[in-house]
Amino acid sequence: MESEVPIYGKNNYYNSAEERLAEERAIDDWLPITSSRTAKWWFSAFHNVTAIVGAGVLSLPYAMSQLGWGPGVSFLVLSWLVTLYSLWQMVEMHELVPGKRFDRYHELGQHAFGHKLGLWIVVPVQLVVLAGLNIVYLTTGGISLQKFHNLVCEKCNKMRLTYFILIFSSVHFVLSQLPTFNSISGVSLAAAVMSISYSTVAWAASIEKGVRTGVEYGYKSRTTAGTVFNFFNALGSMAFAYGGHNVVMEIQATMPSTPHRPSKKPMWKGVIVAYVIVAFCYFPVAIVGYWAFGNDVNENILITLDQPKWLIAMANMFVVVHLVGSYQLYAMPVFDMIEAVLTKKLKLKPTWYLRFISRNTYVAFTTFIAITFPFFNALLGFFGGFGFAPTTYFLPSIVWLMVHKPRVLSFSFWACWFCIIFGVLLMIVGPIGGLRQIILQAKHYKFYGESDPILPTR
Repeated sequence: MESEVPIYGKNNYYNSAEERLAEERAIDDWLPITSSRTAKWWFSAFHNVTAIVGAGVLSLPYAMSQLGWGPGVSFLVLSWLVTLYSLWQMVEMHELVPGKRFDRYHELGQHAFGHKLGLWIVVPVQLVVLAGLNIVYLTTGGISLQKFHNLVCEKCNKMRLTYFILIFSSVHFVLSQLPTFNSISGVSLAAAVMSISYSTVAWAASIEKGVRTGVEYGYKSRTTAGTVFNFFNALGSMAFAYGGHNVVMEIQATMPSTPHRPSKKPMWKGVIVAYVIVAFCYFPVAIVGYWAFGNDVNENILITLDQPKWLIAMANMFVVVHLVGSYQLYAMPVFDMIEAVLTKKLKLKPTWYLRFISRNTYVAFTTFIAITFPFFNALLGFFGGFGFAPTTYFLPSIVWLMVHKPRVLSFSFWACWFCIIFGVLLMIVGPIGGLRQIILQAKHYKFYGESDPILPTR
């Protein structure tokens, strides 16, 4: 009888390969992404709506004012089509290898580019998007709370934005303890409903107001250089509105899969429903908002729509509820990365207090950044170009070309290359426009003062 040869790990050893696999399986069953695979197709629908429809939808009319009617509508529709196609590619590649699931974005990257290179290509840009958006959502949630407070209580003492950010972040210290992706489904559903609600308020109130007297639709800047930089910045703003790809593999990981009914079928059904809702939110807000106010539209259309007060106050509270769900949705993959490192690399035991400490530390970190850098949203417009454009527009197409090798001159071949060229251009021009905005905002920024800076949404 052959004696068992110990199989060594980093800090311990296993008597057999079965023991090692059993421990890895136990950890996977504990990690938030892979612990539960019971989601239905409608989970995909509202998770994707929550992930894609950020508060940045309210800035789309402002982006339209920088692009003009023709380029603005064209780019809005083109981004919708390109990102839907790249999202379809990711859904199809979730179970690219028979018997294996790529439950995380970086696992797909590792399959295509190699174990180490794939990790370095995907994880940094994905973390820029995930952590960056979490910080932006804390800031934007605080801004919306502040607007609500000022509208409903005009005679109350004015409070600094910092306090509202702290109030908003306190909710996440509690919700971050929800263990799995499926456990935040109720929060995500509420967020999806709220995103539809405040988008509807924005375009319906614009229609009710009608076209403002003396409205102008020409480019806002009076100089050629200003027009070009504003154009670049608007392209970046619209591109950043489509960021759901950074959590799509993780959403699909929560769905059951069998050889007869792979997870891509219910996932794609939910994606189609989600993108119809995205179109319902994005197109009317962008087009109707620009039609009503032209170049006078504010960076946040809810600021332009100051009447009726009760409706605008309610819309701001819708934004707050939506951002609560969005923060949790984008934080869950980060929690998964942190907990995987702690348990698989550092060999710490997967316990509730490990989860409690690690997640609260992350929430505290994002809160600290949000209250320390009040113009972080502008910085994200610059650095986010290196995250949103690759992960959303062209990285899925590069992986598709590498693993599927479509026939040259086929539709798939041309579609992939169009997405790659389109995405790379966005990655270049978006940060250029964002950098100019940072410089302009920094000139008027005062670190100390009684007033808070006006911050754009995503």
